[in-house]
Amino acid sequence: MTIKLHNTLTKTKEVFTPLDPKNVRMYVCGPTVYDFAHIGNARPVVVFDVLANFLRHAYGKNNVTYVRNITDVDDKIINRAIETGEDISTITSKTEKAFHDDMAALGASQPDMEPRATEHIPEMISIINKLIEKGHAYEADGHVLFSVSSFSEYGALSGRNRDEMIAGARVEVAPYKKDPADFVLWKPSTDDQPGWESPWGPNNGRGRPGWHLECSAMSEKHLGETFDIHGGGQDLIFPHHENEIAQSCCAFDNKIMAQVWMHNGYLMSEGEKMSKSLGNFYTVHDLLDEFPGEAIRLALLKTHYRQPLDFRKDGLREAKKELDEFYLALRNLSDDGSNLETIPDDVLNALGDDLNTPKALSILFDLKTKLNTADSDTKPAIRNQLLASGKMLGLLSANPEEWLRGASSDGLSDDTIEEKINARIEARANKDFATSDAIRDELLESGIIIEDGADGTSWRRS
Repeated sequence: MTIKLHNTLTKTKEVFTPLDPKNVRMYVCGPTVYDFAHIGNARPVVVFDVLANFLRHAYGKNNVTYVRNITDVDDKIINRAIETGEDISTITSKTEKAFHDDMAALGASQPDMEPRATEHIPEMISIINKLIEKGHAYEADGHVLFSVSSFSEYGALSGRNRDEMIAGARVEVAPYKKDPADFVLWKPSTDDQPGWESPWGPNNGRGRPGWHLECSAMSEKHLGETFDIHGGGQDLIFPHHENEIAQSCCAFDNKIMAQVWMHNGYLMSEGEKMSKSLGNFYTVHDLLDEFPGEAIRLALLKTHYRQPLDFRKDGLREAKKELDEFYLALRNLSDDGSNLETIPDDVLNALGDDLNTPKALSILFDLKTKLNTADSDTKPAIRNQLLASGKMLGLLSANPEEWLRGASSDGLSDDTIEEKINARIEARANKDFATSDAIRDELLESGIIIEDGADGTSWRRS
């Protein structure tokens, strides 16, 4: 099976050939833990979760290492602590837990490793020392800065010219910089800010790392100086990933940091840029109060990862209905114990073509149609193909009956519904169709759909 991935660095779709097929390595930028993750934060989590699943299928589950970091030292976290009066460790620990809970609800597995920035300060200091020794960084006014002019390849990832890079970095043109494009590797900390001793600046060099440096240190420690895939959102191409490349290539004297750079597209919300002031700012935490996590995941996967995505609540409602149809097709089909790894070649080929999840999903919809019309002899094989394909995408893992009956916290309880259905069955047996119809209409008004079939009466929440 040939795998092709779009490489942001080369601007082309390339055949993916891992550095070591028995040790395929992927690094994805994770959250800065200061607030609930919004739906834009969730998109790369879901995208690269599918990619990790696919790579494990292609190369063996024990031959893939997926690392996603946690940024737990950052000015955003410091500012949130000042705003709330909470201790930084309290903010980061509770936010990290919320992130894990929310992403698990979207069906995302934990990465193989999840390093935290604060656990890698010695590695960051080591990289800075290497950069200073090699003439790629300099100390100024208690700061250490990377000298952009020392790296001729700077700008290759983003394709920006010098003026665009300076404007896009959105950093203060500080007087201690030799060049406005230079970026911070280390900065001093006041007594009320997180800080670690270093060789630079006053007060034993007490300071903290720049954001860009963190990922260079964590990826090198856990995946090596060069690895296969580096992923993240499109907003990270510049300056974050551009700066990572500069730091890592210069510190370790390598031509590449990662073979392939992958970035998911921007996310709009209800047709506009997501903004709290517009009322279209959605956190995953809040969305899960209204919609199942699997519906959110499906909605994210229906658009190709490289394309911009207009995230709408109507899209979530549609995704929920589509999943209802899948689970209706799977309902009452027992597990026959046969192989659930029978993923159709069409699904694998779609995912192997730059992770084309919309095309893969279209094949799942076709399988659902076939399942609904198949005879009893062919249903098991189609069911297994559908479930195996769904598993690859992180979908269709729920028990069909539990999915269709849903939660009863804000409506009729399961027991009440069963009592009413039994009363309806009795009324029909007595040819009291007026009562039977009245019960059916009452249930329908409560969002309960009942279906009479050869195997009896079943029900589900709409």
